[in-house]
Formats: sequence, structure tokens, C-alpha cells
Amino acid sequence: MTRLDNVVAHLAHPALPAPTHRRGSTLPPHRLPHLPGQVAIPEQDRTPGPSALERFNDAPADTARQALLTCLRSLRWAHRLTDHRAYPDLDALLAASDEAAYDLTAADLAEALAGETLPTLPPDTYGVAHTALNAAHAAYEARFGHVFVISLDGRPPAELLDRTLEGIRSRLANDPEEERTVVAEELRRLARHRLTQLLGNFSAPARH
Repeated sequence: MTRLDNVVAHLAHPALPAPTHRRGSTLPPHRLPHLPGQVAIPEQDRTPGPSALERFNDAPADTARQALLTCLRSLRWAHRLTDHRAYPDLDALLAASDEAAYDLTAADLAEALAGETLPTLPPDTYGVAHTALNAAHAAYEARFGHVFVISLDGRPPAELLDRTLEGIRSRLANDPEEERTVVAEELRRLARHRLTQLLGNFSAPARH
């Protein structure tokens, strides 16, 4: 082979540069067997953290009861739900909530009603509407002796005033026993809705 032939061969198949460093024996290559030549990325820990329901189940009893009282201010109801933990899923907790709400006595209902307020109206509601609502509620409270409660879960804000006024005016025709039954059902529905919201942001104190 002439010198020219050697130059052409060198240009066609250049020699690879010598490695400047070598991997020590304590640093294995971690190469994927099914993808030769590609370095494997260590798999991240994807173990999910505890769910809101799990945190509720594991929370100290006092913490759980205080959280439950923001849903329904009945000590009997809150104690019962706390004592029956742990719940396997939200449906089980809501079913227990319903059962406990159905068992509330007249005194329990009065206790729960003492912690309730009128439904909050949208901030842009005009003043005349507030006057109408206050007048309707005053008539209701004078008849039944407690705040008016109604579950408006899922209603758009624009309907809150009309639904509240409609509810007060229609329920003013009830006798006290009929209204107590309606109130118990509305409190049960409010508790379910608030429980669902509670588990969306419930966090137990950090354990050290």
C-alpha cells in the first residue's frame, strides 16, 4: 500500500480518541440490558403519601372531633364519627354521618342549630335583597325559635337568594314538628357536603 493509500484509509476510518478517564471499580455503569449504550436513570420513589381520609383516620381523637364540629356543631355526632374510625373510604364515612344525624335528639338538633348561620349571599348582592332576607328570617325565627338552615350544595351563586327566600316562605307554613323533621334533613345534607369539603383539605398535625 502506498503512502497515499494509507492517508485515504485513515480519513475514511479515523482512530477514536483514547479515553481521558476510566470508571473506577466502585462505580458500576448501571446500563440498561435492553438498551445498550444508554445510562439508566434511577427510578424515583413514587410511593403515594397518605390520603386525606387516612390522615383523618390517624389523627388524634381531639383533632378529629374539632374538625368534625366545623361540619356539624353537635358533640354527639362528632363523638360518634370519631369513635367509629377507621373508615375504609369516603362513602363509609358519609354513611356513618347520615346514620348519626338521623339519631340526633331534639336537644342535639338545638345544639347544632346554635352553631349555624344564614346562607352567605354573593358579595355583589344588592342591599334590598339583604333586607328582604333579614325580614323573612326574622319571621321564621319568631315562629320556630332558631336560625333557618338549608343545603344549597351545587346551586349557582345567582340562585342562592331566591332559593333561600323561597325555602323560608314555604317552610313558614310548617308546624313545629314538621319543621323539625325538615331541619334535621337539611343539617344531615349540610354535614355530608361539609365532610366532603373537609377531606379535601384535612391535614393532621405532623408527628415527630
